[in-house]
Amino acid sequence: VQLVESGGGLVQPGGSLRLSCAASGFTFSNYVMSWYRQAPGKERELVATIISAGGSTNYADSVKGRFTISRDNAKKMGYLQMNNLKPEDTAVYYCNARRGYNIWGQGTQVTVSS
Repeated sequence: VQLVESGGGLVQPGGSLRLSCAASGFTFSNYVMSWYRQAPGKERELVATIISAGGSTNYADSVKGRFTISRDNAKKMGYLQMNNLKPEDTAVYYCNARRGYNIWGQGTQVTVSS
């Protein structure tokens, strides 16, 4: 049972990144998928959620209109497209799958800086 994130890195303000989350060892399509983030000295916060069948999504107010969560159940992949990035988006981003219990990835660092 595993989630592996990728796609993080250093980007300038206003730039874009696409995070990926690869699932293995469980039936990904049965799980709600979310992205969380944790900045230094702050608590982990929910960024975006997508239901198991896709379609219905929810976002934190701070990222609405800039981030898009999606999933491809056939490929067992989840994604977070992040546009118009701001310095305050700097954090470790975690993929989460939930169905009564949580599965977490190891996280990927996103740094927004000029």
